[in-house]
Amino acid sequence: MAAAQQLPSSLRAALTYSLGVFALRRPFLHKVLDYDDEFFALLMLVLETHSLRTTDASFSESLYGLRRRAVKVGSSQNSVNPESNEVSLHSSLRRRQKVLSVAFLVILPYMKSKLNSIYNREREARLQASLWGDDDTRLDDTDYFLDQGEISDARLEPSSREGSSIAHIKKKIVAIIGACYPWIHATNEGLSFAYQLLYLLDATGFYTPGLHVLGVHVCRATGQELMDTSSRISRIRTRERERLRGPPWLKAVQRVLLSCVYTTLDYAQTGLIAAVFFFKMMEWWYQSAEERMSAPTVYPPPLPPPPPKVAEDGIPLPPDKTLCPLCSQKRANPSVVAVSGFVFCYACIFKYVSQHKRCPVTLTPATVEQIRRLFHDL
Repeated sequence: MAAAQQLPSSLRAALTYSLGVFALRRPFLHKVLDYDDEFFALLMLVLETHSLRTTDASFSESLYGLRRRAVKVGSSQNSVNPESNEVSLHSSLRRRQKVLSVAFLVILPYMKSKLNSIYNREREARLQASLWGDDDTRLDDTDYFLDQGEISDARLEPSSREGSSIAHIKKKIVAIIGACYPWIHATNEGLSFAYQLLYLLDATGFYTPGLHVLGVHVCRATGQELMDTSSRISRIRTRERERLRGPPWLKAVQRVLLSCVYTTLDYAQTGLIAAVFFFKMMEWWYQSAEERMSAPTVYPPPLPPPPPKVAEDGIPLPPDKTLCPLCSQKRANPSVVAVSGFVFCYACIFKYVSQHKRCPVTLTPATVEQIRRLFHDL
């Protein structure tokens, strides 16, 4: 159920990405992307109508082998339980339930998407106005209601007062939507979560509030129902062919067109799902290639510098590496001079560097700040 509910949004994201890729080579596709809500709603209207008509399930539910069944509840029952004797599941949906199912599956998501777009623009406008301190910088979201040009202010011409009043009303409507949409969205999400939780706990047979309003249960299809679906599709198409009217040549053309439509609808589900996986794979492929190309080049670390040479006038090194070159005794509190790397007793090297400002072995200039204590000596 959860996968079937999330499939339309995943399909829309894949189609939008695909059109965006094609739009890079075909600029006219940008017009389609400007009206992606309308095009996707039209596509889902065709798919959902065909799926509910032939399989009594939505487009995504039929993919997962689910079917919608009408619920008849007894008058004495307060809560709906699919295992109760007061509930009977009918194998087919009524025409009213199919029409309302299309409305819940297509029209409501379309309105939600448009309201979400209006709310986002209104929020951006308020944020911009708060940052710049100018209330006149609010974006005009009236294009969502009427496709008209920009309306000038009332002070320009008397004839524009009516248009300005309409624009003012539209802005008021947008402001109301911006104030009410968060509450509507939170209520919808809360109800959906409550129904899903109750469904998991077997407290209700409805997965969403929309299914409760329609009086429909979503159940897994049986083998007999899958066989009946094929025979139902054949009967529906036979009746449609018998309704053709006109001369023989016109009937032949209509039969060809119907065959093309039937073939498209039969393979639309498989084709769209295959397209989703294909473009997701292409997205991953090109994204991985771009990451490899944009990754910084890793070079091998540079070779260490050669060891410092002992100066001719410097203190010679003792044959035993564990002895201090200054006192020729076992090193106590070993410390290294950072400019040369030679190790001495801390007291010896601190006193020598404080007086001579250099390393006693290489005669390289050094300070006491360049003396480092060692906690492990060889």
